[in-house]
Amino acid sequence: MTLFDCLFMALPVVFLIASVLVAVKAVSRGRGRKNALLMQLASFAAVFAVCLVCPFVASAATGDAAAASSGADGMAYIGAAAATGLSCIGGGIAVGNAAPAAIGATSEDPKAFGKAIIFVALGEGIALYGMLISIMIISKLG
Repeated sequence: MTLFDCLFMALPVVFLIASVLVAVKAVSRGRGRKNALLMQLASFAAVFAVCLVCPFVASAATGDAAAASSGADGMAYIGAAAATGLSCIGGGIAVGNAAPAAIGATSEDPKAFGKAIIFVALGEGIALYGMLISIMIISKLG
């Protein structure tokens, strides 16, 4: 592996860490959280584009030069990461909306706890399904 390959593999990690630091500084200076979130999404999209254009970055964990040149394993890893990441984001949004409602319903009527916790658990199920799909994708590679 050449120095260029090592540098190019470290580039996405460095870029994401830098975007987190810039977002934290922006929020601490008083800029809106919405702008920081949009900046994080833009940096994620840039790193995703780099990994999509250069599949050997995504398949560097295998150490297989043939997989890096063909890009098939790299695309599988990107698909597994997208399945897990997007399902976790969806699960987080679902739990973030369902949990306060469940707490409010339980505070008004303690008998409603069983029904309310089911809706919170359904939101968590979305993340588990995404992780299951990514495990299935990765198990097909080996």
